[in-house]
Amino acid sequence: MSFVNLHCHSHYSLLDGFGSPESIVLRSKELGYPAAALTDHGVTYGLVEFYKAAKEENIKPVLGCEIYIAPRTRFDKEVKIDTKPYHLTLLAKNNEGYKNLLQLVSKANLEGFYYKPRVDYGLLKTYGKGLIALSGCLQGHLPRLILDDNEEELHRIIKKNIEIFGKEDFYLEMQDHPLIEDQEVVNEKLKKLAKEYKLELVVTNDSHYSRPEDSEAHDILLCIQTGTTVNEENRMRYVGDFSIRDVNDLKIAFSDCPEAIENTVKIAEKCNVELTFGKFLIPSFSTPQNEDAPVYLRKLCEEGLKNRLDGKKIPKEYQDRLEYELETVHKMGFETYFLIVHDFVKYAKEKNIMVGPGRGSAAGSIMAWSLNITDLDPIEYGLFFERFLNPERVSMPDIDIDFADNRRDEVLNYVIEKYGRNNVAQIITFGTMAPRAAVRDVGRALGYPYQEVD
Repeated sequence: MSFVNLHCHSHYSLLDGFGSPESIVLRSKELGYPAAALTDHGVTYGLVEFYKAAKEENIKPVLGCEIYIAPRTRFDKEVKIDTKPYHLTLLAKNNEGYKNLLQLVSKANLEGFYYKPRVDYGLLKTYGKGLIALSGCLQGHLPRLILDDNEEELHRIIKKNIEIFGKEDFYLEMQDHPLIEDQEVVNEKLKKLAKEYKLELVVTNDSHYSRPEDSEAHDILLCIQTGTTVNEENRMRYVGDFSIRDVNDLKIAFSDCPEAIENTVKIAEKCNVELTFGKFLIPSFSTPQNEDAPVYLRKLCEEGLKNRLDGKKIPKEYQDRLEYELETVHKMGFETYFLIVHDFVKYAKEKNIMVGPGRGSAAGSIMAWSLNITDLDPIEYGLFFERFLNPERVSMPDIDIDFADNRRDEVLNYVIEKYGRNNVAQIITFGTMAPRAAVRDVGRALGYPYQEVD
């Protein structure tokens, strides 16, 4: 029976994990695992990259998250309250579970953020469908209650998890960290609880880096995160092996309950999320007289072009270019995209909110100029439409628009009110460690003076 690595952290966990999703997949493949899971702390940033990497290497991707549970509710944000949340490992069984996982993580960040993005049991009950729950590492609710010797609360929380996830999808999670004394205490108690409640045990591998030799680099990464140096005695550090380990080591460690190893494969078999890429989901646009979008867009463009040319006869070059662009946009099915952008830019200008003249490849579109989205005549300046939309390479149009900083929220609110809050999202930007900054950070973590590092 093979083994599945169900507990991995990538570099997306704010410098808590070392190694990319691809390196996790490649290490799992090297060890002969049929599947691997990625469960970053409180976020799902790495899941799509991980999914693609796993599919490419013919490894089954198990998509999850190690979430934080608030001690009381996610809305408790007072300093006097015990702020240390509990960990819980969640894995998506199917696409419904994946959507619920994203809901939990989003609400954890938007509603429950207090030092960490936190959910509560009420939220888990609402979005628990399609999810498998593992009881967590030593920072999980059950392990902490075991170590606190709080029997009454321990049984209450087990029953609560069974109520939310069902006995078939709630597993008691054991790990092998021989250098951490508490781990053995927790493992032994979990074995007894599994018999008492007829729950399944599962062995997970708390991996914060892919290979054993990555340990030193991961330690430096922790120093960068915590603002310490490797020479400091009382700093956060991981004691023992937190790489993706060989199953044979774990089989020896858990020789008394081989079913806990086998359950990793059973869980992976339950998890069947299928993600679809390259499909454009463009919202509909209600035209004033219920005209078809292509007809209405053409009318707006032709009127706009006349206005741009002060009512003069439209030169053939301009007319031909407009025809070509309208035809291309129609073939690619992007009419409503232009109508939506035109609509909120028009709103901004009517409200005297400053709008930039347009930048990037969209400035090459005579349609964008006709619709008052951009302010540059692309023909006068010899700008090419194909840099913006190329029928040979179908990709979503991307129009960069600048609004006055102090009134940008008015435009956002207009869009939210018109299309619904659930249909509007802001794009996240990921900060990466550029080479110069990385060298400086590593040098500081190793205790070198700034002058030498520079």
